[in-house]
Amino acid sequence: MSTSQDHEFIENRTFDEIAVGDSATLVRTLRSEDIQLFAIMSGDINPAHVDPEYAHSSMFHEVIAHGMWGGALISTVLGTQFPGPGTIYIDQTLHFSRPVRLGDTLTVRVTCQRKFEHNHHMVLDCACTNQDGHKVIGGTAEVLAPTEKIKRHRAELPEFRLAESRQSRYQHVLDIAKGLGAITMAVAHPCDPDSLKGALMSRDEGLIVPTLVGPEEKIRALAEREGLSLEGCAILNVSHSHAAAEAAVALAREGKVQALMKGSLHTDELMSEVVSKNGLRTARRVSHVFLMDVPTYPRTLMITDAAVNVEPTLEDKVDIVQNAIDLARILKISEPKVAILAAIETVNPKMRATLDAAALCKMADRGQITGGILDGPLAYDNAVSLVAARTKGIKSAVAGQADILLVPDLETGNMLAKQLEYLADALAAGIVLGAQVPIVLTSRADSAQTRAASTAVAVVMAHAKARAT
Repeated sequence: MSTSQDHEFIENRTFDEIAVGDSATLVRTLRSEDIQLFAIMSGDINPAHVDPEYAHSSMFHEVIAHGMWGGALISTVLGTQFPGPGTIYIDQTLHFSRPVRLGDTLTVRVTCQRKFEHNHHMVLDCACTNQDGHKVIGGTAEVLAPTEKIKRHRAELPEFRLAESRQSRYQHVLDIAKGLGAITMAVAHPCDPDSLKGALMSRDEGLIVPTLVGPEEKIRALAEREGLSLEGCAILNVSHSHAAAEAAVALAREGKVQALMKGSLHTDELMSEVVSKNGLRTARRVSHVFLMDVPTYPRTLMITDAAVNVEPTLEDKVDIVQNAIDLARILKISEPKVAILAAIETVNPKMRATLDAAALCKMADRGQITGGILDGPLAYDNAVSLVAARTKGIKSAVAGQADILLVPDLETGNMLAKQLEYLADALAAGIVLGAQVPIVLTSRADSAQTRAASTAVAVVMAHAKARAT
């Protein structure tokens, strides 16, 4: 006799209800996520299970499951089906005959061999066979079987989502500059650990040849204190942060460096020099883009402008959108989708963001903005969620799949970007567009990794500019 379980309840079979020869089965297919979850839960990071390169050189020539993954499936049958809730494990023996490989489907069968009336113990035969009928695990289990009937609603477990490690995700961002040569970059006032480490990490990744602009004595003392090598770095000695901003911009203006990076100085110190009469302005308005890698969103999300333009006019937004579209295309997003955000998705004359959105869309129709698909006004949920857009009856090529979010003002964009970074585990790279050279502009609180990721974007931009000239 075999047991079956409905999906709503979990129910046991008591000692008296089980006869010798009765059994229960469970069928499960091994996925890569199962191996990762088991490694996370157990701490067993044996490279045979989690390192494909090593696994290919092993005796099995591919990744295999942890042995106790199959053992855990036996425990699942015992605890949830046969005998089920109320069962107490006494003893378990297991013999592992074959490896379990990705894609293998195991049938786990537990069969009652013996019963002991005096203490309600049972000995059960346990066998796991693969899709080819080969036994991969065998053994016996001894349990104290329940004597009282238990039937409970099946527990709803929380949703669990596996995401790549932050280090892996940072590496993906760095890889966008793979194969491109290092560019020259002036780093303005790298006088705290993260800003100096960011420049040196970018150097070590082969992204830049840095010129450190700031108080030389202070920079060298910081490097010594942090155990950092300044090999390959030029240092332009200036006395303070204002002078560092001025000197760094001058290097870019004179063509001596191909990009800038903000160090441990205020954004307005650097940007006031960039937009000054003798700075790095072009015909295009300068703007900022956050490139966000959000684990729960299927594409890179660009947020603009969250750092430079405080309350942009309609005219400003034309340049802000075009800057972002141009960057997206450099990053090989052939036809970026731009969601123009507002609180609602309809035009309201009392809400300037909705009027600007409508005007920008029409300007795109007339060829005043090119290279992307625009739609707006769109509320945030409609911009990033197809479900929300469909629920509201919005028919749009942009809704639910935006690549670029144009925010109404700096405060909105800054809060949105930081919410994603701190509450949604997003990775953020920050870059200034519309100047003569790309400018890595990150928060003073950002890590060295964030600065290096932003630098990779600047490298791609600098090479695209060089090809165009």
